[in-house]
Amino acid sequence: MTPGDTQKAATALAERSLELPELSRARTVAAYVSVGTEPGTRALLDTLHARGTRVLLPVLLPDNDLDWAAYDGPDSLVPVQHAGKMTLLEPAGPRLGPGAVLEADAVLLPGLAVDARGTRLGRGGGSYDRVLARLARAALSPALVVLLYDSEVVAYVPGEAHDLPVHAVVTPSAVRRFA
Repeated sequence: MTPGDTQKAATALAERSLELPELSRARTVAAYVSVGTEPGTRALLDTLHARGTRVLLPVLLPDNDLDWAAYDGPDSLVPVQHAGKMTLLEPAGPRLGPGAVLEADAVLLPGLAVDARGTRLGRGGGSYDRVLARLARAALSPALVVLLYDSEVVAYVPGEAHDLPVHAVVTPSAVRRFA
């Protein structure tokens, strides 16, 4: 995709995401800052923040678990180079602990693909598997939404017993919900 295409996709993704009642009513949204070729999340983060939604962003820990910090706008992000991994933009504010995600009404998840059952394929580090397990142990069920390009919604993704299906996928052209 050209830079113009990716920007158009990010704008469309934000617009579609903000139409979801789960996000429009949420007081707290756990999200992430897109990296590399992932669908852009910055427009969505900025709009949620401007609306007064508390946005929590992940801070990668050495064991691949996630701590969380509040997003206070674009100037609150700093590049962090993790050993042997890519550089991530992370919030510079105070760390709230891995359990902060338990306060989220909705959790936006990165992924490489999702299938017709709502099975999400992640990057393989297990960070979000830990987040989802933490939510399950607390008997919480915030809306789980994966943000993808249209071509990343596929017929089948292999899953394991611990994989929790997402509730919806948002792409630049559509929202698809799963039972």
